[in-house]
Amino acid sequence: MFVKTDDLTFHVDLQGPDGAPTLVLLHSLGTSLHLWDPQLAALKRRYRLLRLDMRGHGLSEAGSSPFSLDDLAHDVLKITGKLGIGDFSVAGVSIGGMIAQRLADLAPDRLLSMILVDTSLITASPQAWIERAREVRERGLDHMVEGIVSRWVTPAFLDTVEADGLRQMLRRTSIEGFAGCAEALAGADLRQPENTRVPTLVLVGDTDVSTPLAACRELAEARRGRLIQLSSAAHIPNFEQPRVLAAAMEDFLVEYMPAPQVAA
Repeated sequence: MFVKTDDLTFHVDLQGPDGAPTLVLLHSLGTSLHLWDPQLAALKRRYRLLRLDMRGHGLSEAGSSPFSLDDLAHDVLKITGKLGIGDFSVAGVSIGGMIAQRLADLAPDRLLSMILVDTSLITASPQAWIERAREVRERGLDHMVEGIVSRWVTPAFLDTVEADGLRQMLRRTSIEGFAGCAEALAGADLRQPENTRVPTLVLVGDTDVSTPLAACRELAEARRGRLIQLSSAAHIPNFEQPRVLAAAMEDFLVEYMPAPQVAA
């Protein structure tokens, strides 16, 4: 379905039992809400799942750039408001995890808990993201696809149909959606969180070169959260380690977002 905020139209998906606690799922740069497909079956038994395509991703409108990480976080707050969702937990991959961190600062009373997957407090090279945004606007995305996907998954996973799915998501991302988010990443600095009261789980793939273990350890310390390393996973574990990721999320959520018991 689609939700209209003040100035943009967003593609969203809402599944799960009516009345169950809400978990908002945020995807990474260059993907879409379908990044979370492998975790749906496990999570929607007990939680109301809200997935959304970020600006310029999937079927969501790109709008105009520049926009900031705060703008992306406010998109989530506006969408949840339109849908009548009060408090919620959030899980985000990469830039989705950075958006989640801003949600914790901007709306601490609405956030029950957050799961931060392969993300950090600040990008390693802001200038590189500015240059990437410029390159995408000049040359498009096609020439970057293989290099990007090779960082998202392990070498053994590159020839799978799931990796092909990631390639398709990346190719279908709008130029302004990708470039605008790249510029938002360049300007993001979350090293001084305003709110550390939100229970936090940080997950990182053991072969992630984009967001290495040291960066995730720093994030977990800053957010007073716990850190778990996922074996045989790189920057995007959703397809490569679907069950392991879902299990880690469920184990955490049951502590901070208890849901009614349902039949298995």
